[in-house]
Amino acid sequence: MANSIYRASILQSYSQLLFQPCLSNKHCVPKKTNLLCFASSQLNPARSEVSFCIGTHLIPHPNKVERGGEDAFFVSNFKGGVIAVADGVSGWAEQNVDPSLFSKELMANASSLVGNLEVNYDPQILIRKAHAATCSKGSATAIVAMLERNGTMKVASVGDCGLRVIRKGQIIFSTTPQEHYFDCPYQLSSELVGQTYLDAVVSSVELVEGDTIVMGSDGLFDNVFDGEIVSTLAAHSDVVEAGFRCSFLEENSGDEANRWKA
Repeated sequence: MANSIYRASILQSYSQLLFQPCLSNKHCVPKKTNLLCFASSQLNPARSEVSFCIGTHLIPHPNKVERGGEDAFFVSNFKGGVIAVADGVSGWAEQNVDPSLFSKELMANASSLVGNLEVNYDPQILIRKAHAATCSKGSATAIVAMLERNGTMKVASVGDCGLRVIRKGQIIFSTTPQEHYFDCPYQLSSELVGQTYLDAVVSSVELVEGDTIVMGSDGLFDNVFDGEIVSTLAAHSDVVEAGFRCSFLEENSGDEANRWKA
């Protein structure tokens, strides 16, 4: 289960801050909590720009710890900031295929393609190009969000990875999971039977200072109620601590059958 907490902030005029990670991994699938503090450089002193403060956390299923779990994610400081999560489909293990390989390669490709001119800072096109470049056998659900410096966040998702925007203690935006039937989500795949970028749900939301964005695989949202996420964020102003606490809730929620839903 991977989840990330993002809090929007406003940079006032004449800010000289640059996109600078306080602590980060280069690509994806970190094995411990990371804090990334991003701030946009000010190109026009007459306007304010939106930036992210970011905390991430990943807890693998106990049976998947050795390979780091099957989820992957990346954070990019390109333009206003790009965030993404992919969840490898566990069923491939029955065919002796490591489910994590596809999700890791998909996120690594997406990370390297963020600045590609053909992507045109469009999350749906980024999914298309990253999927086309992925050679590993397998499949994954995925979600990508791109922040414009004017505060518009564009989102594209395939499957049941999710995103919530919380403002003043209320969820003002939520993605909707895509499933063929229960526990069989839409997924990008190495096989022709899977979905493509054309199946992605595309949306956008206007962010304001103080908004919090929670993004994660279904391992978070299937096991932790939205109300619990909101109350956890209210109790922890630091995004790293909030991310850890949400992960802790997921790890200890429900009965054993639901505790580690992939």
